[in-house]
Amino acid sequence: MRIHLVDATFELFRCYYGAPKATAPNGAEVGGTRGILRTLLSLLRQDDVSHVACAFDHIIESFRNDLFDGYKTSDGIEPDLWNQFPLAERAAFALGVVVWPMVEFEADDALATMAARGDADPNVEQVVICATDKDLAQCVRGSRVVCFDRMRRRLFDEAGVVEKFRVPPASIPDWLALVGDSADGYPGIPAWGSKSAAALLARYGHIDAIPNDERQWQVAVRGAAALGTSLREHRDAAMLYRRLATLRTDVPLMEEIEDLRWLGARRRELTDLCKEIGDEAFLEMVPRWRGEPVVSPAPQPVAEQ
Repeated sequence: MRIHLVDATFELFRCYYGAPKATAPNGAEVGGTRGILRTLLSLLRQDDVSHVACAFDHIIESFRNDLFDGYKTSDGIEPDLWNQFPLAERAAFALGVVVWPMVEFEADDALATMAARGDADPNVEQVVICATDKDLAQCVRGSRVVCFDRMRRRLFDEAGVVEKFRVPPASIPDWLALVGDSADGYPGIPAWGSKSAAALLARYGHIDAIPNDERQWQVAVRGAAALGTSLREHRDAAMLYRRLATLRTDVPLMEEIEDLRWLGARRRELTDLCKEIGDEAFLEMVPRWRGEPVVSPAPQPVAEQ
């Protein structure tokens, strides 16, 4: 079996900004929610998709905000988008997908946790993390745990991660710590860029293995003296940023792998939700209802958002 794990926070952002705007009967903006219904359904309709779960950042803040004041928050998110988070979670649940709404942890932590469980299960052929977040590249293991960019139809196995970042998956948190991640709100280490970080980490693997004296580095890198000085002065910050970038694999998810099997949409919940968002036509696209005989519907186009 294959497990498909969806970064639903990213999907909601993508649908909100990429799908047509739409207004519910009560006047609320629901275009992102309509979009996420369609993008999830397009995934569920694929022949090799049987076990699916998605994770939302139920609130943007997490335990990482207690570690670093500058870490990302919900500030600046457009109200029309923020108001759709609970609605989108309901939409995914009504569609019959396992939903993890994260509060203390982040959505990426939930995906990393289930990816690790799938990797350890001999019955799992492959774990496909449907996400583009570079943080999740650290979860990749050979061709068994991969990341998949659904927009560009690009799959990143371990060789793909090395090609893109010039470091293996295990070094991604260190690379992010040195380079910084503006999306998550930590700045990286002064003077360090993607090329210098990749060069050192390709040789040493992790920040704490990089010699403190640049004269001992066994790799040639431009501006070594400035890089070495900066790392000595900011090594503690680098280790903190690496902790921020390291995804947790111990999130207490209740579901086992078999619980992720898609058994169809929940008719009552989905019917109620589609009425609420003024999208009852979507119900005709659903190929399977939980607890009901499977009936092949007439082909319906489902545009990928």
